[in-house]
Amino acid sequence: MFKSKNATLLILIFVMLVNSISYGIIIPLLYPYAIRFGIDPFGLSILFAAFSLAQFLATPVIGRLSDRFGRKPLLLLCLLGTGLSLALFSLATNFWVLLLARVLDGVTGGNNSVAQAVVADTTDGPERAKGFGMLGAAMGAGFLIGPALGGLLSSISLTAPFWFASGLAIVGTIIGYFVLTESLPPTAKEKVNHEPLFNFKHIYQALFTPVVGLVLLISLLATVAGNMFFIGFQSFTVDILALTPTQTGLLFATFGLVSILMQAVGIRILLQKIPSKKKILLGSLVASGVVLFLISFTRSLPAFAGILFIHMFVGAPQLPMVAALLSERTNKEDQGGLLGINQAYMSVGQIIGPLIAGVVAVWSVPAVFAVAAGVFGVSAIATAQLFKPVKEKFDL
Repeated sequence: MFKSKNATLLILIFVMLVNSISYGIIIPLLYPYAIRFGIDPFGLSILFAAFSLAQFLATPVIGRLSDRFGRKPLLLLCLLGTGLSLALFSLATNFWVLLLARVLDGVTGGNNSVAQAVVADTTDGPERAKGFGMLGAAMGAGFLIGPALGGLLSSISLTAPFWFASGLAIVGTIIGYFVLTESLPPTAKEKVNHEPLFNFKHIYQALFTPVVGLVLLISLLATVAGNMFFIGFQSFTVDILALTPTQTGLLFATFGLVSILMQAVGIRILLQKIPSKKKILLGSLVASGVVLFLISFTRSLPAFAGILFIHMFVGAPQLPMVAALLSERTNKEDQGGLLGINQAYMSVGQIIGPLIAGVVAVWSVPAVFAVAAGVFGVSAIATAQLFKPVKEKFDL
């Protein structure tokens, strides 16, 4: 990618940082901020689910629009939408404004896929893999920085972190307008097909494909359980442990660092010791279920933090193993399509998980972890079925 290539990749890295920082900032602060408006854990789950539903519906549409009108305008529009949604969140006076802000953020949250498309447009071979890796690293860094930054800025005011992230996104939009160049050739725009912007048929049919459908179900269940954990974490740290937003943000950032280290180094070592991805996935799901069940009995910060530390270790292999298993069962020309379908199912899990957790938390906050443990258990049972031999591969 530079003069235009290097400039483009730097801007894309900045976009990924802004995305993940803005989302990471929200995590430790959303519930403490929402309490100001009388929102309980169920209301919190609605805010999370609304974002995920909007993203689920909008992301494939944004990707298809970028095929028709170019990457740059859609990328900048999404980044501007993130900035405006965070500003609206800061100015909220009631639950409905908060909800509108989360929906707007979800609708314009498709810039990840557009950024990946830019990398695909401008690189090939090892350079493309390197570009994707740099985008992933930027996202990981943002998820680490965001909670810590949100926690620290909250000592100024609860709205300060949102204003900071909003300003960051708007500055990124302005810089991108002047620095980014369009990566999609005019000839590619002319060749774009005229299929529906949102193709539900492919998403539905994939679930009934041998092996692939089972892995997608496992991915969905694991995402449901993981997002139940996020709601439980928010409610538990505020309602049970009575932590400040700063303490919660720093706690989340610490465990985010553990997760990043596992993703970067731990999984590679794990695969050297246990070559079977199915066994690693099964072990990770079982361990996550056990750990979350134990968390449901904790009532002190040291016990909660200690068990949570273990959860970050044992849960890290799940997403990479799911992606690897899907890739192995897919024809080369359908890799991107199937991974996009998997993202759609994960988005569904991000809708269902918070809603279930919100209902359970009204009755008992610690019970959220126990129910999430049960969902992990079901996903482990489904994973055990993967050991049956099947030859067919997925074909769109």
